[in-house]
Amino acid sequence: MTTPFLCRTLTTSAAVAGSAALLLAAAGGASAHVGVTPDKTDAGSYALLTFGIPHGCDTSPTTKVAITLPPELNDAQPTVNPNWTAEKVTEQFAEPRKLPDGTAITKRTSQIVYTAKTPLSPELRDALVLSVHLPVTAGTTLHFPTLQTCESGQTDWSQIAGEGQDPHDLEAPAPSLTISPAGGADAHGTAGSAHATEQAAAVTDSGADVRSWTGLAAGVGGLVLGGAALFRGRGARRMPGGNQ
Repeated sequence: MTTPFLCRTLTTSAAVAGSAALLLAAAGGASAHVGVTPDKTDAGSYALLTFGIPHGCDTSPTTKVAITLPPELNDAQPTVNPNWTAEKVTEQFAEPRKLPDGTAITKRTSQIVYTAKTPLSPELRDALVLSVHLPVTAGTTLHFPTLQTCESGQTDWSQIAGEGQDPHDLEAPAPSLTISPAGGADAHGTAGSAHATEQAAAVTDSGADVRSWTGLAAGVGGLVLGGAALFRGRGARRMPGGNQ
């Protein structure tokens, strides 16, 4: 016989488990794209940009990832990743470019090229991190066209949504983020760039994201087991001869 308490316990556990399943499914779907997650998006700030690298060529291992910097950025510093070597590609300006502090530069870093020391299996993911100085103009959207080369074939993540177009409708969208006002909330805050937050939640997946989803699933399991244990405890107290 099912008691009201058991019904409530099972209903609550099923609801939470269902929500977790939807979140895990969303994470799995998002993992098909190369995306970027910034630790902050404040105008003029220094930020760490994490690029999640999934399988991009069906079942072929990834051998190289070339991230093109938007023209608004002059440089990027790759974070050491033991699985890859990193190389900066520079471009020379036809005329010197003036910086906000009054100085001028004659060239910039236009691309960061990562080469895998061992090809990345399509069953595995990796995260590549760049340190950049963000532009000072809030509302600017930065796109990072990324060419993923594999042992067989390649995927050019370079499509940019047009006016009024949903970037999620694109087959191979370029990773992107939008600059928020200086001093505002960063990508982990409740304000700031809604677009950057959406990118992080919808099209980006890294090792840290996977650990987050795994922790959520473990928490759901604990809730179900805890509810069952509580029900057994209450049932034992109601049984003849049980402790009152």
